[in-house]
Amino acid sequence: MSRGWKTAVVLVALAGIVSTPLLWLLDKPDTGQLVAASVQGATGIAALLWALFHKPDALEPADTAVDTGRAEASGGGTARTGVKRPGDGGGSGMARAERTGDATATGSGSTASTGVDHS
Repeated sequence: MSRGWKTAVVLVALAGIVSTPLLWLLDKPDTGQLVAASVQGATGIAALLWALFHKPDALEPADTAVDTGRAEASGGGTARTGVKRPGDGGGSGMARAERTGDATATGSGSTASTGVDHS
């Protein structure tokens, strides 16, 4: 879950939690209103706890490169033995590179990278 969504869930949950006692204090609720207000308060508390303890990367996809082979580039080519991610912050989830192979670039305009490349 992105930071924006998490903030939105926390704000809506807090609004639900705060508005419940207002109903009880400003009006004498009948049984149905009391039950509905209790459900509203419990839902708000559950949403707040979920948003506060949710691990943002737990359910998002992960790009992984492990034990990759050797890569060579020449004549303006690109050699990569890891993970390439967008440099503008695009892409979601985690990126991980372990025990990547050697990347070699020779010649004008050639590039090589191992690990996670944010370009």
